[in-house]
Amino acid sequence: MYGRGTIKPIAAMYAMVFASACSGGLGDVARSATSSFAADDAAVTQPAAALDSQQITGEKSQLIEDLLARRSVLTDGAFAEVANAVLAANSRAAEADLRAATLRAEAQSSNWLPTLGPSLSLSSLGDLVTSMVIEQVIFDNGRKKAEREYAAADVEVAAVALAQDTNTRVFSALSLYLTSEQARKRAEVNRAAMERMRHFEYVMTERVRGGVSARVDLQIVQQKLNQMQSDMASDQEAAQAALAELEAMSAIPLSGISGLSSVSSSAVSAQPLTVMKAEAEAERTMAEAVAARAGFLPGITASGVVGSEGSSGGLTVGAPNGFGFGTGASLKALEQQQAAATARIGQVQEDANRLLRSLEGQLASLKRQNAQAQTLADQAAANYEIFAAQQKSGHRAVPDVVSIFETKVRTERDAVSLAYEIARIELQIAALLGALVNGEQI
Repeated sequence: MYGRGTIKPIAAMYAMVFASACSGGLGDVARSATSSFAADDAAVTQPAAALDSQQITGEKSQLIEDLLARRSVLTDGAFAEVANAVLAANSRAAEADLRAATLRAEAQSSNWLPTLGPSLSLSSLGDLVTSMVIEQVIFDNGRKKAEREYAAADVEVAAVALAQDTNTRVFSALSLYLTSEQARKRAEVNRAAMERMRHFEYVMTERVRGGVSARVDLQIVQQKLNQMQSDMASDQEAAQAALAELEAMSAIPLSGISGLSSVSSSAVSAQPLTVMKAEAEAERTMAEAVAARAGFLPGITASGVVGSEGSSGGLTVGAPNGFGFGTGASLKALEQQQAAATARIGQVQEDANRLLRSLEGQLASLKRQNAQAQTLADQAAANYEIFAAQQKSGHRAVPDVVSIFETKVRTERDAVSLAYEIARIELQIAALLGALVNGEQI
């Protein structure tokens, strides 16, 4: 208990603190706190593991357990190398959100304990009265428990968001890789055909000189040759641009990686990440509604005051949010909020299923087109061989052979493109299912 003689020194101390705060004298304290956070920054950004299913309450999160158990469909090969390279350079902003949510949950895990704080007031005689106030909630209609459940659900939402962010990053990198490889392969098809096209140009030039062929035939061949060169240059530029963007995301150079690799189908039965997030958000909304509803109901709080004027204690019965004419509508709104959260899960599940079915349909169509493209490319190559042999024997004109050769090159380019589009759809499906990254890598 404080004596009256100590009131003035205490008042002077508070006055000094307030004056220091107003004049910026607390800058050293702020800088000290900032330095403390900076010193702990390495521990925040370089965690031993981002996902931890062990909750502050002692229970395990089934949702986070599911995320940790997921296996990547990228077992080895070029795709796995690209994924590992971009994960190593990931800034992981979503991980900071997860750790913030985890710390909030840790803080809420102790919300059932009594609170203790100082109180400073001015008496009727003009003296400052200091005291310590302690409060303990005895009955609150489940509000504190709901706040803990809200914080735990918030951690799960952040965990799914981190999984989405990681899978999206890997898919973006792999999409750039596919774009680069697709353009490079198409350019290679043209490069391999350029020598034959130049030969046709030489033959037509000599025939025009000899007066055997018209100049217009030479111009047609030259125009097809120029178009082939232009297509090759465009493909090379596209490949270089995509590779440069990919290497900006990567921790190591990726110019030496090439080709396609297999994509496992082990994630077919996995739940889409969007649905998991909707479920976690629904749990969080439910807990928020329960806590808000409890705030409209009367609760019991025990409090005690120890100060310079003596000590006292007692029980308080009241509702934190109070009562008013709009209380009934507020309670009904909370019920609708819970119903909306449940309905949103069904909507997200439907949207995810529609997207997956659409992608699966596109994948089946692309595989069919790829088989047809390979057949057409083989037929075009066989036709070209026949026309080339006939041209050598004098039974076919050079422009006719050039036209068939152009068809052969076009079908080969189409077949190359389809193979990479198939891989892109497969990777997009895996990204939606959260299967581009192993659980422990999230």
